[in-house]
Amino acid sequence: MQPIISKRRPLFFSIFLSAILIPLFILTFAKRTQFDTTPNPSTDPAWPPEVVKIEYPSSADDTLQPALFYAPEGNEPVPLLIALHSWSGDYIQGLNAPAAEWCIEHGWAFLHPNFRGPNKRPEATGSEFVIEDILSAVDFATTHLNIDRNRIYLVGASGGGYTALLVTAQHPDIWAGVSVWVPISDLSIWHEQTKYLDPDLTMNLETALGGAPGTSPEVDLEYIKRSPLTYLSTDITTPLDINAGIHDGHNGSVPINQSLWAFNALVDSQDRLSEQEITYFVEQEKVPADLIDPLLSDPAYGEEEPLFRRQSQNTRLTIFDGGHQIIFEAALSWLAQQQK
Repeated sequence: MQPIISKRRPLFFSIFLSAILIPLFILTFAKRTQFDTTPNPSTDPAWPPEVVKIEYPSSADDTLQPALFYAPEGNEPVPLLIALHSWSGDYIQGLNAPAAEWCIEHGWAFLHPNFRGPNKRPEATGSEFVIEDILSAVDFATTHLNIDRNRIYLVGASGGGYTALLVTAQHPDIWAGVSVWVPISDLSIWHEQTKYLDPDLTMNLETALGGAPGTSPEVDLEYIKRSPLTYLSTDITTPLDINAGIHDGHNGSVPINQSLWAFNALVDSQDRLSEQEITYFVEQEKVPADLIDPLLSDPAYGEEEPLFRRQSQNTRLTIFDGGHQIIFEAALSWLAQQQK
């Protein structure tokens, strides 16, 4: 599933230690972090040539994990964007290439991790390995570049949006802003939805989580543990930008109630959408009449103009006139405005 693009000794002793330890550190680093400086090492030609392949150590299991990386020149602090591939993709997937181009143009660091590849194995699909791989990617970038820690951002669409919600809910203090597009928030309900939307996705879930919901208490627990709704709450104050295309679920694979439920979990009761309103959005592919704002406009969305928007403290929800897609201009322009 891929959305559409639109951290006092004698002097001689210190010198002795330096002579021994510094070369040892360099040797260890060379073994643990590997760079491929060949321009555009991926098989997807969408990636700009400034983006290179790296491998970095993951705290999950001390393995080297692949990623694509762009490091701006200079020594000044720079923002960092972590971009996440979609449900069926991996780190070479070209979906997020426009985000890399934007980072190059604006002088941001960019990192596109693999986080165990497509979501069809137990090691992937919101596992502890996935979370630690992404946190380790941030550690890698902040260790090797002068990253402005007040400007670390996360973006993802579809399966990437799902993973972004999950990482943000469990580790909210890292991010200055998170832009999420057409995400999954409840895996158990999505399993039911995929039966008529895309049976291949149903099989992905069952392979990764051990079966269908209801198979056993152990399987049910996996669906709960790996669903963002298990962790999303009003205690999360990270600026979150949730976006869904009004037609998704009709001509796409993630019905927009998945986004609306995520929004409701993050905001106070008076700002939540009712189940009746959510049902109307999903079934009618329209905004309920009493929720229409004729003055709503946002040029960053281009032709897929916003149809509905609600802001509650640090969480923003936008329903736009589109499907299963990410609009990078809207995502990145919003992220650029966020800072701790």
